[in-house]
Amino acid sequence: MEKTVPVLRLPRGPDPHGRGFDPNSPRYIGLCSTTIASSGACADPEELKREQRMRAELRERFLRCVLATRDKKVNICMHGDVTVDATFRGCDIDVLNLQVSDLHTPIGVQKEALIRCQDVISYSFDL
Repeated sequence: MEKTVPVLRLPRGPDPHGRGFDPNSPRYIGLCSTTIASSGACADPEELKREQRMRAELRERFLRCVLATRDKKVNICMHGDVTVDATFRGCDIDVLNLQVSDLHTPIGVQKEALIRCQDVISYSFDL
């Protein structure tokens, strides 16, 4: 006897193509090659160079910040009133995941772990 399985249909995104990307959102604009070129204005070469310099400076600051916090003790407050301690190792470029070691959880210690930032409320470092 065959059993039928219901199909879950997800709602469409906010744009007419159903992809869920709003072209006016800061994230969408930030992921474009340049914000100047995406603004519809004629891109001035000097303006493009200036923006690229600013983006390079921001990337460098981000990387220096990650390097400064590497191997530091971090206290992470998570959903469900869970607080854990670990040693910070790094994160991905979008800061969607944190890599930690010696993660002290309520049920034990994990030698290495990857923590999703969606599960994190806040984190603080002992500098």
